[in-house]
Amino acid sequence: MKTLHRLGTIVVGLMLVSLAQAEGRSSGQTILIRNATIMTVTKGTIKNGSILIRDGKIAAVGKRVRAPADAQVIDATGKYVIPGIIDCHSHIAVDGGVNEGSLAVTAMVRIEDVLDPTDINIYRDLAGGVTTANILHGSANPIGGQNAVIKLRWGKTAKEMLFEGAPPGIKFALGENPKRSNFSPPPGTPRRFPATRMGVEYVIREALTEAREYMRKWDAYRQKVAARNGDRNDLIPPKRDLKLEALAEVLRGERLVHAHCYRADEILMLIRLAEEFGFQIATFQHVLEGYKVAKEIAAHGAGASTFSDWWAYKVEAYDAIPYNAAIMTRKGVVVSLNSDSAELARRLNLEAAKAIKYGGLTEDEALALVTINPAKQLHIDDRVGSIEVGKDADLVIFSGHPFSVYSIVEKVFIDGQIYFDREADLARRAEIEKEKETLKEQLKSKEKPKKKTEEPSEKPTGR
Repeated sequence: MKTLHRLGTIVVGLMLVSLAQAEGRSSGQTILIRNATIMTVTKGTIKNGSILIRDGKIAAVGKRVRAPADAQVIDATGKYVIPGIIDCHSHIAVDGGVNEGSLAVTAMVRIEDVLDPTDINIYRDLAGGVTTANILHGSANPIGGQNAVIKLRWGKTAKEMLFEGAPPGIKFALGENPKRSNFSPPPGTPRRFPATRMGVEYVIREALTEAREYMRKWDAYRQKVAARNGDRNDLIPPKRDLKLEALAEVLRGERLVHAHCYRADEILMLIRLAEEFGFQIATFQHVLEGYKVAKEIAAHGAGASTFSDWWAYKVEAYDAIPYNAAIMTRKGVVVSLNSDSAELARRLNLEAAKAIKYGGLTEDEALALVTINPAKQLHIDDRVGSIEVGKDADLVIFSGHPFSVYSIVEKVFIDGQIYFDREADLARRAEIEKEKETLKEQLKSKEKPKKKTEEPSEKPTGR
């Protein structure tokens, strides 16, 4: 097992180096993608159009975009270009477990601290056109940990993958998971509170009440300091609590809440609770019964990040329907489709296409479910989610229409740099396989047991 682990680490390292070298060749260049069908999402579709990329941003879009003399030109005749796909609910790139399930409230833990930039799922999702992902804590707790929004900059460090300027968020959860319906503690171990839906609501209410009191104490302390023109002598600040600090940010509207949920009654419960405490839910995640309370979700101003057609995999999911995304969209909710799965994330473009069949959304509305809408939900739509001048050059070139099962991703740009190139990937595979076999042989030779030397028949006399 140790040998396999070492070999896997070496091979991933080789891929990182190879991709970093490829990236270096494209870094800092001016690029023109021309003769493509450009699905901008927000500005319609441009046939035989061009996109000029300069300094990592989209500099020009249209039919008559000229290439500067120093530009790298990519001919995309017959191909389609869309904005980078955004996955609003992902658990990739997390090292050591996604749930801190030992307590009911773990607002102090951070996904950012355990990001694994070598997780191969980053590269695989990138190869499916995903450029941005919301990496969430699990749903074992009524209030879980802090999320991390990343760009899938394969080959970069964990810190370099973080989406600069993305508002911080936190995971809430309702229903079967936080009340531990699907978890049995070891024999002799008491069951963790809460164990009912009313217990889940109580835990959230109690935590927010504590955070409000914590915030009041700090506000009072700061007012005293301000009244003394910054003099802190003989003033003792309140005890710092990292859990309550994160929840105080929620109450001040500085941290987004992403709430795992299924049932309509629980969705309404959390809306009432949030409005009582004066903050807004950013997204309801999964939200499979959202179609039942779509008007209420829209009135509250929350987004809904759901599945296209997953249902009946547990009791809470029995009332799910594939028309959910379309119904909520028609009722004024900003809706996205997410993966919650490293595998499904590789084909979110096809998940979006299902909303055309189930609900009659237009192509632009369907594509928005995995581009501009999740960008709005994460409050990063000023940077990504559509093909517009001034936005980050996060782009995907498909061989054909992105809603066709026959189309494949050919190139993926993040910040104007090529992070996935199918042609280069195929060319590297033989080289990597050869290197892998060489490393296997080297490891085998190093790990062969040494022959024991024969013991002398008589003990040495010594000197």
